[in-house]
Amino acid sequence: MNASPEMIPSEADVEPVSRDNLSSLLAEIRSRRNTFAVAQQIPGDIIDGFKRVGVYRAMVAKRFGGEEQTPAAFCQLIERISEADGSAGWVASFGDGACNLAALPDETLAKVYANGPDVVYAAALFPLQSARRSAGGFVVNGVWPFASGSPGAALIGVGIRVEDDPIGDLPRVAVVPAEKVTIHPNWGVIGLQGTGSHDLVIEDVVVPEEWTLIRGGSPTIDRPIYRYPSVTFAAQAHAIVGVGIARSALNEVIAMSRNRASITGAPVMGERGYIQLEAARAEAMLRSARSFFYDATEELWNEALNDAVNPNTATLMRLAATNAALQSAEVCKIASRLAGTDSLYTTSNLARAMCDSFVVAQHAALNEGTLQRAGQLLLGGAVQPGFP
Repeated sequence: MNASPEMIPSEADVEPVSRDNLSSLLAEIRSRRNTFAVAQQIPGDIIDGFKRVGVYRAMVAKRFGGEEQTPAAFCQLIERISEADGSAGWVASFGDGACNLAALPDETLAKVYANGPDVVYAAALFPLQSARRSAGGFVVNGVWPFASGSPGAALIGVGIRVEDDPIGDLPRVAVVPAEKVTIHPNWGVIGLQGTGSHDLVIEDVVVPEEWTLIRGGSPTIDRPIYRYPSVTFAAQAHAIVGVGIARSALNEVIAMSRNRASITGAPVMGERGYIQLEAARAEAMLRSARSFFYDATEELWNEALNDAVNPNTATLMRLAATNAALQSAEVCKIASRLAGTDSLYTTSNLARAMCDSFVVAQHAALNEGTLQRAGQLLLGGAVQPGFP
């Protein structure tokens, strides 16, 4: 099954732009972010902007024209985009999908990147849907929710279960050209409204086995970035979105506090003692969570560089990611509370930040189960197999 050349952009179609020159794209995102929620997706020209600044080539192997960026460098890019808009950052975070695609056979990867490295991949893996074997591979049917970024994707992955599959407990993912997938628009939520996380519907699509991969399985490319645990990296890419959102919210309160007077005649916002205390507490929370996040990232990356990834280190990275998501959501709540009535309006960035950060922290990869498993490890217990 060849991916449609019409769906995968040619490298010649993507004008290279320095990542240091993000400012124009970020300004465009900020000016249009209210429209993303109405459309329930990130528009195609913004996706093209992500391509130009390297979101989708960042984690692709150099031999396919990619950059093999470090996990920290990719997360910093997503953090900056998320500061402009949470939905845009969330969709961009799926540029980490190149690390999952690296588990495809080498011949398939050559087809994926035949026209260049800027391939947009989206996935909705759970619940796993039953697929049956056929002469051509696997016959795939089913419905999958939460397909973030799928409206702008060229390739889409879905989780399948095959009888007598010898892969153990890890899920098999079928990678399908987007034109073979129906998107059912039903993303009516309170936060991250622009992510286009709709349901996917597939009916009787035959997927050759070489276009399937094992999520969390061994990559076919032996490079440090692919030794870095891909499931852990996915959780990180989601969590850092919350950090960017929280930074935006806190910056807005800081700017507001300098000259915003109360309609009741109270002192300027920044002169009130309780606001000073809460702003300091929120700043400390956010900076602490961010530092833990990037410290843990560096530790795990150093292990990947030395081909010696320790599951315990990966679990602590998962803890740092979950902590970042939870603390960021708390910072956004504080910022919204400090802003008073300004945060009540649906078009307010503070209202958006509070709702968006809540949705980030609700993600299955960032819930309290991660805290429990990390606590189990810290107290001398064994890491749950397959968790990182």
